[in-house]
Amino acid sequence: MNRFERGFDSIVFNSRWLAAPFILGLILGLIGLLYKFLVKLVEFVWQLRGLPNSDALVSVLGLVDLSLAANLTLIVIWSSYENFVRPIDPSDHPDMPHGLTSIGFSLLKQKLLGSIVAISAVHVLEWFMDIDHTADTVTFAWLIGTMIAFAVVMLVVAAADRMSEARARADH
Repeated sequence: MNRFERGFDSIVFNSRWLAAPFILGLILGLIGLLYKFLVKLVEFVWQLRGLPNSDALVSVLGLVDLSLAANLTLIVIWSSYENFVRPIDPSDHPDMPHGLTSIGFSLLKQKLLGSIVAISAVHVLEWFMDIDHTADTVTFAWLIGTMIAFAVVMLVVAAADRMSEARARADH
C-alpha cells in the first residue's frame, strides 16, 4: 500500500469520530427529555389529588411517552457509538445492561420501529382517554392510521431481516 492509500485509509477510518458531535447532541436531547419528564412528574404529583381518574391516566401516559422517547434515544446513542465510533468492551463495565451492547443495524431498526409504534400507540390512547374534550374524529382516525402504518412497516422490516438472515445462513 502506498503512502497516498494509507493516508486516505486513515482519513476514512478516523472520519467515524465525526459522528461524536451527533451523539453528544443526542445526549443533550436525553437530558432535555429528563427535564421535561421531571417537570411533568412534579405537575402530575402536585395536581393528582384533584384530577379525575381519566385525566390522571392521561398524565401517566404522557410520562410513559417521554420514557419511551428517552429509551429510544438511549438505544440510538449506544448503538451509534458502538457501531460507528468505537466498540464497547463489557468487561470494562461489569454493571452494563446486557441489551445495550452488540445492537446491530437490523436489531436497531426493529427497536426503533418498535419504539415508534409504542409511542404512537400511547398517543392514540391519550387521545382516546381525552376524547370527551377533543372529539375530532378525523384527527383520531389519522392517529390510528399512522400507528397501523408504523406497525405494518415494523413487521415488513422484521420479516425482511429474518429472510435475509436465513438466506445468509443458507449461503454459508
